[in-house]
Amino acid sequence: MSTPKPWQDVPTTARLVLDDGSVIAGQGLGATGSAVGEVCFNTAITGYQEILTDPSYAGQIITFTFPHIGNVGTNTEDTETSNLASRSGVRGCVLRASITEPSNYRAAEHLDHWLKARGIVGIAGIDTRALTARIREKGMPNGVIAHEPSGVFDIDKLKAEAKAWPGLLGLDLVPEVTSGQSYTWDEQRWVWNKGYTRNERPDFHVVAIDYGLKRNILRCLASAGCKVTVLPATAKAEDVLARKPDGVFLSNGPGDPAATGKYAVPEIKKLVDSGKPVFGICLGHQMLGLALGATTKKMHQGHHGANHPVKDFTTDKVEIVSMNHGFAVDRQTLPKGVVETHVSLFDGSNCGLALEGKPVFSVQHHPEASPGPQDSHYLFTRFVNMMREQKGQKAERER
Repeated sequence: MSTPKPWQDVPTTARLVLDDGSVIAGQGLGATGSAVGEVCFNTAITGYQEILTDPSYAGQIITFTFPHIGNVGTNTEDTETSNLASRSGVRGCVLRASITEPSNYRAAEHLDHWLKARGIVGIAGIDTRALTARIREKGMPNGVIAHEPSGVFDIDKLKAEAKAWPGLLGLDLVPEVTSGQSYTWDEQRWVWNKGYTRNERPDFHVVAIDYGLKRNILRCLASAGCKVTVLPATAKAEDVLARKPDGVFLSNGPGDPAATGKYAVPEIKKLVDSGKPVFGICLGHQMLGLALGATTKKMHQGHHGANHPVKDFTTDKVEIVSMNHGFAVDRQTLPKGVVETHVSLFDGSNCGLALEGKPVFSVQHHPEASPGPQDSHYLFTRFVNMMREQKGQKAERER
């Protein structure tokens, strides 16, 4: 009978240092080095690759509450960073368990290799439940995530860096993730065992302003019958209208909407005044709210996950939706003529608005999902119906 080997601690090669001085040790993965950002948590149990490539996470370190991340590997199809954006902007990821070898027929690359190639620092082997509870109680902290194979860290330097980082309030992160030039899009939603198809006969032309656009939003627009022209975040309203669109889309994105709104909101006001149908999601929703006279505010812990209940007052239905935002439109500041259309059933925060008398609306959540349920796909049909009505065509049933 063999003698049992003595217990050996796994060497800690990574640290997560919070701005309150807390130091959490774990095993490093992904890229080496360090990165500073706001630490949030995401409750989704699927879709980690889509989450890690969502440009809305720029400036953030994501804590996954689901313990097993990386088991299905990564592939070339599940990336959400838009066509010409340089990178997603996520600063790091925090995991409970180490990454195992991938087991999925679509897997093309190990998550650890994938993280290294994209310069994303990771840490595993920590109590993510405790960290999540800390964020829920005290709010999202700033922090530094560091990976050093030697296990040697200058903790005082990391503490100082975490404490000195100013945070997301007042920070415009859109320049990090927007595309630098215009492009067109006709790829439709993924179909099981067929992949992505093309919309070869679009009925409408939509100009999308890229504040950190997700690919699946573009796919949903294409699947709804649209040819999409994407313009950078700095596009002027005159540039948008010169493309003769049937509708205008305001995309999701990261950072403080009031900061990005300094140059975006004046252009959004002109687009609203043009009479064209306008549809906004996430950051686009927040900046539309600013353009219509409301204000935005920083949230305590934000909404990050794929299981959030939202009520649509226009249909009187409750949907389970995907969310990713740390700012919100202050529902108490909605001016006369701006109607609240959706609300979070978790905390009562605003999740949608519409402008009375005009084809203008927006939602805080992500109807394109990816990851998440498809309860809100009907919103793309709602947008297209506004374009149909302007052309004198019959509206389709929302689905």
